[in-house]
Amino acid sequence: MRYFRICVLACTGMAGAVSMAFAQATVAPPSAVQSAPLAPPPGATPVQVPSAPNQGPPAAVPDSQPSPQPVQPAPPPPFPVTPQPVQPAPTPQLPLEPQPVQPPPTLPAPGQPLPPVPQQQQTGVPDPNSTLAGKGSDTSDVAEVTLSPKPVLLLSGQATWDQGFQKLSDSFKALRAEAQKAGLSAAGRPLTLFVETTDEGFRFDAMLPVAIPPGGQAPSLGADFKMSTSPAGAALRFLHQAPYDDIDSTYETITAYLEAKSIVVKDAFLEEYVSDLNDPGDPNLEINVYVQPK
Repeated sequence: MRYFRICVLACTGMAGAVSMAFAQATVAPPSAVQSAPLAPPPGATPVQVPSAPNQGPPAAVPDSQPSPQPVQPAPPPPFPVTPQPVQPAPTPQLPLEPQPVQPPPTLPAPGQPLPPVPQQQQTGVPDPNSTLAGKGSDTSDVAEVTLSPKPVLLLSGQATWDQGFQKLSDSFKALRAEAQKAGLSAAGRPLTLFVETTDEGFRFDAMLPVAIPPGGQAPSLGADFKMSTSPAGAALRFLHQAPYDDIDSTYETITAYLEAKSIVVKDAFLEEYVSDLNDPGDPNLEINVYVQPK
């Protein structure tokens, strides 16, 4: 390998010397004789040397950017557009007046009862089945209600305990007959206010709520009848749904409730007959019993 490398270097040196000698031999410029063209040999056709092409003016180079085109106007609309007039706001028929601001309702102090709802003015046909404070649905429920006063046709009487149911039924029939004679319409269920009770019997005021005739004129009534007003104010309502013969059990429940709650009530009890007093043994008889605290 060492011999091969030496031969390559020697050959490279010799080639360099020959190149230098050749370069020195051609450095001098050629003489006039050397630069003249050689005459062609006898009988040879002279070679036609192509002449240089005519150097004419350069052809115009087309501009790569097109010239700007004129802007075409927008086409006219197919039909003329007419602006629509603006409609003014409608004018109110009546002049607007500022409404007074209602003050918020004043709530009672904590622990105080809410004020009763005012009674609506009676309009239209009176309801003969309306009650003083709504209608109960559970005999075990004791409701705190507010009785609204109603005009009533009143008939006073008394009876023994054995005759009590029949006496009350006859009194209501007499009240309805008198109301029809006087042109008064029934406006609620019949009532009985027990004014006094003894071991032998009781005194009572039988009442029939009626509608006041137009004009407020007092109707012409019989000697035993008069116009009055039903009891009003706070009350406790107990519901009796059983035959009238069993009403003593309802009063025992009322007495036990008042004693347990230490509630002192007025001596007069008020019964409102949701059902008609036709049969003392009617199991579907419904009566509202109201007691008013003192």
